[in-house]
Amino acid sequence: MKSLKNLATCVSSASLALFMLGCGDDPSSPSAVFESSSSFAEAWSSSSSFSEVLSSSSSEFDVKSSSSVATSSAVEPTSSEPVQNSSSSEALSSAVEFSSSSNALQSSSSIESSSAESSSSQASSSSSETPSSSSAQPIKIDFYNGADISEVQEYERNNTKFYDVDGKESDIFTILKNHGFNSIRLRTFVSPKAKYGYAASGCGHDSEAYGDKEHVVAFAKKVRAAGMGLLVDIHYSDVWADPGKQIIPERWRGVNNANAMADSVYAYTKDLMIALKNAGATPDMVQIGNETTPGILIHKPNSKTDCWGNGVDKAATSVNGDMGTSAGKANAAKYFNAGIKAVKEVSPTTKTVLHIESIRKEETVKWWMGVIFDDYKIPADVMGFSAYTAYGDGTPDKWKNLFNTITTKYSNLEFIVAEYNGGDSDNHYNFDKSRQKTRETVREMNRWIGSFFWEPTIGGAWGTGLFDWRGNDVYANAKAFEEFF
Repeated sequence: MKSLKNLATCVSSASLALFMLGCGDDPSSPSAVFESSSSFAEAWSSSSSFSEVLSSSSSEFDVKSSSSVATSSAVEPTSSEPVQNSSSSEALSSAVEFSSSSNALQSSSSIESSSAESSSSQASSSSSETPSSSSAQPIKIDFYNGADISEVQEYERNNTKFYDVDGKESDIFTILKNHGFNSIRLRTFVSPKAKYGYAASGCGHDSEAYGDKEHVVAFAKKVRAAGMGLLVDIHYSDVWADPGKQIIPERWRGVNNANAMADSVYAYTKDLMIALKNAGATPDMVQIGNETTPGILIHKPNSKTDCWGNGVDKAATSVNGDMGTSAGKANAAKYFNAGIKAVKEVSPTTKTVLHIESIRKEETVKWWMGVIFDDYKIPADVMGFSAYTAYGDGTPDKWKNLFNTITTKYSNLEFIVAEYNGGDSDNHYNFDKSRQKTRETVREMNRWIGSFFWEPTIGGAWGTGLFDWRGNDVYANAKAFEEFF
């Protein structure tokens, strides 16, 4: 992998400013939490080869976390709010997490959901108009041809305009639908304004608390108004979560045992789901964690931790979900179960997704799924993967063998490619139809139900986007969209 200093950040116009961006968030103890220890071979998981897997993954995704582009006005901080401050709803949620009464949870969640409605209205005011396709009815989706457009909320603050391949102005949802996309993926952070968070002061995204519950709910309403499917990607962190770091949110760092941490995961997830449901934006799918190859809720920041979460320490063994250890596997199982339980209590039809990367490392994938599904029997509905040629994952032809293998073994699961681009190197794409092949290869396989293109308005180490920047505005690239419709 190339070193960070050699990465070429995507630049589409001299008027664009460069900044760093990450890739691609109790009253009752969840009854589904598993207490049993793993029966999987400890020798392999604790060996140096496993450490090497995580080290390799870390270096790749530190790279991915550091290349992107946005308009210059998006970089200028406008908020004078102290970094440590939390919204009133966050404070209430934090109080709910350690309540011991089910009634207290229901009552507090209702209050916070009401608060979220008000906050969502405020978050929505800085976004673009309701999409022109808002009259469309929700579509029946047999295959999720999706895109993660979480970054678009930040462009809307600057009144960025979007243009289709014919040069006509439109909204991002209509343009994507015009080219066959039917679904959107949105990421969410727990407290992005907290210190070391995605929207912390001085980190380039600090004009608003982008990625928090209020912003996600507001944007999810637009997705539903456009008649599109919705996948919500919960990071369970204040900042990017990926194989290099899984940082425990600031408001949960005082938790000192895994059962209490599972309660926090449960309460946060349920509150978010209630807010989405009350807004008429119940997701089709919810990711319980993002690229959790090493586990989930593992790290804590230190004085050297940067805006993208690089440079962290491991949290106490009693709470970290590091799947390289026996205790960590048991903890991670509790957290995955708690998130799944919360989603299903609010919306039994919403599919729960677990998500990892490293598909080029077949043994890693088999080990991870063996621990999660064979040893701990985690009841997720969907298994998701990141698939990036530029990170050495290879082409769709190479993925197909592994994908068919796990499809056959795990007959009760459905599958998605949660992130892909097709780029072969830094900010480069060969226009070799690999994007089209990714979608078509996955769709042809049994029980593979979707693929999600990573941030079509952004280019970086993972490849190029589907749009070109001209000044403050974004234009659909006709050649790029030929591989769609």
